[in-house]
Amino acid sequence: MSVGQAEAPVRPALPPSMVERMTLILDAFPGRTTRLTLEEVAQATHLPRSTAHRILDQLLKLGWLQHCGFGYSLGPRALQLGGGAGDTSELRAVASTHLHQLMVRTGLTVHLAVLDDGHVHYLDKLGSRSAAAVPSRVGGYAPAHCTALGRAMLAWLAPEEVDQRVGEGLRTMTGRTVADLPGLHRELHRVRARHGLAIERGECYDDIACVAAAIRAPEGPVAAISLVGDAQTPLERVGPLVLEAVRQISAELYPEVAERRGRALRSV
Repeated sequence: MSVGQAEAPVRPALPPSMVERMTLILDAFPGRTTRLTLEEVAQATHLPRSTAHRILDQLLKLGWLQHCGFGYSLGPRALQLGGGAGDTSELRAVASTHLHQLMVRTGLTVHLAVLDDGHVHYLDKLGSRSAAAVPSRVGGYAPAHCTALGRAMLAWLAPEEVDQRVGEGLRTMTGRTVADLPGLHRELHRVRARHGLAIERGECYDDIACVAAAIRAPEGPVAAISLVGDAQTPLERVGPLVLEAVRQISAELYPEVAERRGRALRSV
């Protein structure tokens, strides 16, 4: 090599097998909240962009990854390994401070729940002595169609997915329960019109009222938070606190998505 001649950068050798390349891409996603673009995957794996794109498409088709408006993330197949689909530790850790703040500021019972087919699954419940009067428990379930928690999440799903999850024979819990699909879809439209705020009074349990909003990832709702009081509780007053809490939790869980949204807004 002549003096002054630039030395070409040494590029890492590409893994020889497809399995190794697929593993390399999956290893680029350290957690369920990681979102990567095609360019970021190619950079992290040192794979050619065309090769990365081809393998990403295969992983999408097989359910190992899923695609959203801001890139790729781990799919249901990857999350199921080792119980990953049910691992809510990160969600609960991020949400815990916000749940406590809501309880302190309002004096109401606070729930954190996820959607499990046509039901809500309670992950956390915080409250003072009045919490004992709320007929819910951590680890328990309630019908999604007649709870504010459930409606807050169902409202951001496609109508056909809502129908598939809740089924046609909606369970009547009280005399106020909306127990038909057309009525449910009207309620979900109201949730969207209120910017994601779901309100329910006496539909799941008599004399219990709830207000809830969903924690949303780019691909859809991942959980919801609710405040619970008696039927006379002025839920509309505390609704904005719930909306702000889920906004902050979503930003903490998906910081790269929040950053990109901010850049998009600044460029308008």
